[in-house]
Amino acid sequence: EIVAPNRRGFPPGPDVERVDFEDEAVWLEQFLEPGTHLVGHSYGGVISLLAAARRPEMLRSLTVIEPPAFGVARGTPAADEFMARSEEHWTNGPRDPAEFLRGFLALVGSSTPAGNFTPELLQGARTLMVERPPSEAVIPFDVLEATPFPKLVVSGAHSAAFDAVCDVLEERLQAERVVLPGAGHSVQRLGEPFNEMLTSFVERAEAG
Repeated sequence: EIVAPNRRGFPPGPDVERVDFEDEAVWLEQFLEPGTHLVGHSYGGVISLLAAARRPEMLRSLTVIEPPAFGVARGTPAADEFMARSEEHWTNGPRDPAEFLRGFLALVGSSTPAGNFTPELLQGARTLMVERPPSEAVIPFDVLEATPFPKLVVSGAHSAAFDAVCDVLEERLQAERVVLPGAGHSVQRLGEPFNEMLTSFVERAEAG
């Protein structure tokens, strides 16, 4: 069974005034059951890391795809530069949601959809604008290192900053690492190559 929760602030729910990854990790717990294979992309990857540390007994495996937990790679030039550019965009970037989203997609290395943004994407952009910076997340490595379930870290070979974060996660979590180029930050949009890789990892985790 695949469960894909709609995070608060995203359609079909209403707009929100603030998004905090720590609160979202608590909110995510309602979807966890014993034997869950938790998969998180981008900000959802940060949320998943925190949720996994909160409820490790629920997980059979953990997969994160380019989580922007840049704080773990602080001191790495690429990560430091990315954090500075992100802060500039959030502080002084355009307040129009469509223009903000265009700048964000360019910043993280995702393609921009052709034509005008849909109302759903614009709501997502408004939510994005009020997110707590994920670089502030303190990843509980001491807890995660002690968990028995396998971990997988996926990156897209497009950004030295995201690579730096994934390198730290791979080492600290003793995680498997897969690099799948071709879709930028949204690695899962590769389709079959990503699906086959994730299916293999989940099946091995089940067997183990």
